Amino acid sequence: MDKNLIQRTLSGIVYVAIIILCTTPFGAKLINNISPDLIKQEYLYYGLITFLLGASSWECFKILKFGNGYERWVVLPLIIFIFYIFSKRYFSFDFYFDFRFSEILALLLIVIAVVTLFKYPNELYYDSGKLIFAVIYVALPFSFALGLPKFSRFDDRFTLEVFFLFVLIWSSDTFAYLTGKFFGKHKMAPKISPKKTWEGYIGGVVLTLILSYFIEYYHSDLRGNWMVVGFLVAAFAPVGDLVESQLKRNFGVKDSGNIIPGHGGVLDRLDSFLICVPVVYLYFILEKFI
Repeated sequence: MDKNLIQRTLSGIVYVAIIILCTTPFGAKLINNISPDLIKQEYLYYGLITFLLGASSWECFKILKFGNGYERWVVLPLIIFIFYIFSKRYFSFDFYFDFRFSEILALLLIVIAVVTLFKYPNELYYDSGKLIFAVIYVALPFSFALGLPKFSRFDDRFTLEVFFLFVLIWSSDTFAYLTGKFFGKHKMAPKISPKKTWEGYIGGVVLTLILSYFIEYYHSDLRGNWMVVGFLVAAFAPVGDLVESQLKRNFGVKDSGNIIPGHGGVLDRLDSFLICVPVVYLYFILEKFI
């Protein structure tokens, strides 16, 4: 058997296991069975997001290839500061999903960053442009991710929104790949990601919608309607992949890193997550007013 396949499989299993442990109540229960009352699930989740933020920030910093100006010294501290602001909200249960100007502005900045990457890539050749893009692209999605699950200190409740978000992203990627492999003929973005096809995209949307139906049916306690969430994830997950592919293409980079053997870097695994989180977060805001 191909050694690279074995490596990819094992590291993939470890990656999925970590996600499950940190995004579901199962993680804290397992640890607390070994040592009672050692940790609460919200801390496992916060630890996961903090680690992913740190690894993604470092990989993005390396991809962008900052010069020797002040920007290279302030980008990581600025990312940490923004995440800290959202961390305070996380632990004080301050995510209400209302039309707050600061949140709408932050979501708008993500759209502007993506448009800039594709339409005005020359702006990212300046360190000031790199600084702004890195902060928006990395800090804001992970910060918004803190607001997706609900938890309570009083009844050990921790909801499964982020876990199922990962499940739907994996579903979208897998079904789009399989559909594209067997039926794909029309290239979606041949210069950026040659293997993506419109047939694969449609297959990913349809089959992920089917999966999201069962999530909604068996987990009606989750925030929002998961048929809608499933559609949004399937529609925007490929966009996240294209965004990171375009970023690496602009700077002549193949993989964002090598922290996950056989899979590349954290950004390579979370490219869809970084776009889907703001989209789902915005839906949760709008859902309260529909």
